[in-house]
Amino acid sequence: MASRMTAYPFMISDSLLLFSLAEALPQPVSDLVNPITGLPQLSEARVLAYAKYLSEDIGYRTVGTREHALSDAWMVQQAEEFRSQCEDIVRAYPDRKLECEVWHQRGSGSHRFDMMGHRLYKTYVDLTNIIVRVSDGTPEGKEHAVLVNAHLDSTLPSPGAADDALPVGIMLECMRVLAHTPDWKPTHAIIFFGVFNNAEESLQDASHLFSTQHPTASTVRAAVNLEAAGTTGREILFQATSEQMIRAYARVPRPFGTIVANEVFSSGIILSDTDFRQFEQYLNVTGLDASSMFLIAIVGNSYLYHMRKDVVENIEPGVAQHMGENVLSLLLYLSSPESPLPTLTEGYSPPSTVFFQFLGQFIIYSFRAAKIAYTSLFVLSAVFIRLAYVNPAPALKNGKSILGEQIKSALAVSAAVVGAFVGANVVAATMVNVLGKGMSWFSSERACVFLYAPAALTGALISQLPMGRVREHSAFCSVLLLQSFLACVGQLAGIGSAGVFALSGFPILVALVLNSMLTKPGDDLSLWSYVVAMSTPLSLGAQMYYITLDVFVPLTGRIGEEAPAEYIIASIVAGAGAYAIPLLVPFVHRFGRRTIVRAALLFSMTIAVMMAVFSMRSPFDSMHQKRVFVIHMENVTTQEQHLHVAAADGAPGFELLAQSIAQEFSVPGAIPAPMNMSAWNNDWDTLYPFSAFLTPYKFELPLRPEYLDAPEHSFNILAANDTIDRIAGTRSFTIVVDHPGIIWTSITFEAHVLQWTLDNNPPDEYAQHYIKEGSFYGHDTWKMDLVIKIPEHDPDARIRVNFVGIHEKAMWPAKKAEKAEGGRAMQLFEEFDAWIDREMEGKVDALLIGCVGGITTV
Repeated sequence: MASRMTAYPFMISDSLLLFSLAEALPQPVSDLVNPITGLPQLSEARVLAYAKYLSEDIGYRTVGTREHALSDAWMVQQAEEFRSQCEDIVRAYPDRKLECEVWHQRGSGSHRFDMMGHRLYKTYVDLTNIIVRVSDGTPEGKEHAVLVNAHLDSTLPSPGAADDALPVGIMLECMRVLAHTPDWKPTHAIIFFGVFNNAEESLQDASHLFSTQHPTASTVRAAVNLEAAGTTGREILFQATSEQMIRAYARVPRPFGTIVANEVFSSGIILSDTDFRQFEQYLNVTGLDASSMFLIAIVGNSYLYHMRKDVVENIEPGVAQHMGENVLSLLLYLSSPESPLPTLTEGYSPPSTVFFQFLGQFIIYSFRAAKIAYTSLFVLSAVFIRLAYVNPAPALKNGKSILGEQIKSALAVSAAVVGAFVGANVVAATMVNVLGKGMSWFSSERACVFLYAPAALTGALISQLPMGRVREHSAFCSVLLLQSFLACVGQLAGIGSAGVFALSGFPILVALVLNSMLTKPGDDLSLWSYVVAMSTPLSLGAQMYYITLDVFVPLTGRIGEEAPAEYIIASIVAGAGAYAIPLLVPFVHRFGRRTIVRAALLFSMTIAVMMAVFSMRSPFDSMHQKRVFVIHMENVTTQEQHLHVAAADGAPGFELLAQSIAQEFSVPGAIPAPMNMSAWNNDWDTLYPFSAFLTPYKFELPLRPEYLDAPEHSFNILAANDTIDRIAGTRSFTIVVDHPGIIWTSITFEAHVLQWTLDNNPPDEYAQHYIKEGSFYGHDTWKMDLVIKIPEHDPDARIRVNFVGIHEKAMWPAKKAEKAEGGRAMQLFEEFDAWIDREMEGKVDALLIGCVGGITTV
């Protein structure tokens, strides 16, 4: 017993050590200049000052708004001041090779943007980018460049302090530090584009504009995209497409990331997107060889992602310093003579590098080395297990062979994994379908572990009861064989994440070898074998929990009512737990069936207690809020007004909330009408394709006398240059969308399009088409030329167009200071926002936008 008690603390402290390392952040720096060296240094205080000015002084910078235009003007000023500083430095030090160039790019364009299985087209008018190139001033120094990117705009319901004003501030600080460092001489250019990327949230229009129309795009060899989906914790390397860039990232002061996150994000399981897509698609397509790109993102506390509370005061101290110092170090290396940029001109090749974060160390090695190592691990494991095998009953001729022992043990280990998933999902089904308490863990990323870990353990233990007696040593060996086999086969299939099984398999093999040296054949395994063997699984398992739950728990608040959120989280807990404690099976069989039964009963009682506790929890609180989407819709065709309310999660209670809203704000006796969020529901097209995740209700308006005024908006869809060719069977015309004071316009129509100005490959069939627009402030018209096939049933080839957009002055609280100009929608929103905050005790974050729409035929 004493030896057991001394072993347990080592296993527990291992995971706690990993947690502390994973959460560690550097101390924030305030001074612009290091008081010891006298050299410029990156200042978190300065970064946060930039972020606060953009997110709070200017405010909500939605593309097309006045605030968006103000941020553009401010950024032009910052860029010009930086260029002036560079010129002053060169005048003061004529030998300094430094040139800073500034472009204020303006342009229009269109691009296809498929997302979530939906075909969508984007068009934009007169959008802007501000681009700064820092180089040594020579043609050779500008030939190869690294592009660093973040976006200036924010999305509809958020002031965007972290997303993405924080990375914008980091890039401004990097520019200052680089230019004022006397010994820095860039061998290769740095293009600071994202400081000034003016439209990412409107589906990446600005990055498309740069990639396809700016002259410096042809020099880009690598792109670094800076994003934030949260406000706390270390930034993580989320996506990488080049081995050279992964190795470059390994040089930063505090690298953090795993190939698991890289492959999960690249797989499309996480339905999110960034400017990364435009750089990868268009810089490569045009032969510009920008195939080396990666995404660095802040993901901790992503509850605030695209929420009102994405403000500077909620950004954890040290976050900006951590990301900033890493980015600065990366740029120093990529602009140096040792940079790999000149070698990145041979086109795209998939990354073949395994990388992990392990106990504070960033481990990196090639796929080739991984294949050799993992295959060797599997072979050595099989050979050692065979040589170390001791027949437990040598006198019995019918005793099991080593093969029989290993097959039975492997079945026991596999049954435990399956049992863990079954146990966790049975409890998930009970919470959702019986108790009606789904997502009760939502307000804490790791609370779900307390609910589902006992269930997973119970399922794993119960699965062992039909197995009969399983030898501890054989089960221990089976875990090793299974881990090494999965690592070997997975890596041979090109799955870099298979390395997690190798990293847990190596210490298990070491533990078995040490045990054979320290014990006699036939003895029980030493408990210290478990300490050695569990070192890596516990550490990496803890890391899996921290990173995966940090991403997926908040994500369940925006993946839709139909998504099996409860089962996803239960399965994550079971899967990460199965990895973290792979030696559960040999350990419990050490004590026999009676102990297994008792342990299963104990954990079953724990399940009951946890379910009772979680049944009393509210999924949401003031810092982990429910997202509610509210549209005040004015139909300029029918003169009707409606209120649309939707949620993006499966937590219980939204139907009751909808009924309360109807009772408070709709006509007397109104019943909230649930709407089908299909391709034909155009009321939510401003949020398309994300609208597919919403559960919408519709209420009738007007409600008060002050809301009875006729709509004041002009929103016209016209056909110009209209020509019908009866011989060819086609109609050629220009759709003109005139939308003064309305932004983010969207049109939907059905037609067999033969040609248009959006792209060269419209579907060769009669189909439904979605076109969304995002233009600079003050641009109220956009056009699209098209040729359609005349259908047999309609010789005039008239098409019915659904149109909708957002009244630029009717977004709450973004336009709170101008509420008088927002009309009846803002009057309603002010009342609604105060009511729902009071009614839900601050547990709801509501997006409140006034939309204008209708239907016409052209």
